Amino acid sequence: MPESAVFLIPYLISGLGIGAVYALSGVGLVVLYRASGVLNFAFGALGAISAYCAWSLLEMDYPQIVVWPLAVLASTLLSLLYGAVLAPRLAHRDRTTRSIATLGFALVVLGFTEWYWGEAARRLSLPTDVESIDFGDIRLTYTRILSLVLAVLMMLAIGILLRKTRLGLYMRALANNRQLSAVLGISVIRVDTAAWLISGAFAGVCGLLLANIVRLQATTLTFMVIPAFAAAIVGRLSSLPITVAAGVVIGIAEALAITIPGFAIYRSVTPFVLALLAMMVFTAIYPASVES
Repeated sequence: MPESAVFLIPYLISGLGIGAVYALSGVGLVVLYRASGVLNFAFGALGAISAYCAWSLLEMDYPQIVVWPLAVLASTLLSLLYGAVLAPRLAHRDRTTRSIATLGFALVVLGFTEWYWGEAARRLSLPTDVESIDFGDIRLTYTRILSLVLAVLMMLAIGILLRKTRLGLYMRALANNRQLSAVLGISVIRVDTAAWLISGAFAGVCGLLLANIVRLQATTLTFMVIPAFAAAIVGRLSSLPITVAAGVVIGIAEALAITIPGFAIYRSVTPFVLALLAMMVFTAIYPASVES
């Protein structure tokens, strides 16, 4: 193997792990968007709440078998609270208004997190950090493998939900025409609430993984949703397989950007560049659908 290729392998492995979490986050965003038409800007902040709850419970010596479900439950319940209380009041507003409202929710959650836990960066350790697969001097932890496996499994689970269940049928109906679905007797609010619950669970899992792979800091985790938005946009906010693939590619590209002289400090723009290129390609291939 060429020496240059060997040099890139650690970055590829690092990018694969973070890309898998981007993919998982993208799926959580797409599920909510397909059901309610809302781009959830609070996704990252909800993940941060999950990670901080896990850190606090571990500091109090709670057993790990209790910590991780409770941490995910925290983000799920907070997302459900928004979906059941605030989102219904905006149910009949346009998509832009409903999406921007989640930005306000994100700022509230972020403010509470920084007030309660402070701004200092921490490290969240997962049980899967201990074991790894070694490729010579390169170490691939089970956490990164778990991220990729979860991304694929949860994509398949959501695919089955959307195609094989009544709830999935209702979600697809709302995605096509919310007003007509309501006229036909579908409870828009109930379906939206279910989508918020699912999205909150995704946010919790992603928050735990990101806090481990990157760092546990509220602001960092809140804005880590941006690459996930890029993955969802590449998937045209509808295709789960393309969203997962895009998330992995974005993570790898972002990691490889470190190796480019003079570009390392700008590597955070990588998701935006890829999303912009994807939209340009889609516009060229599907001009009619884009215009509509």
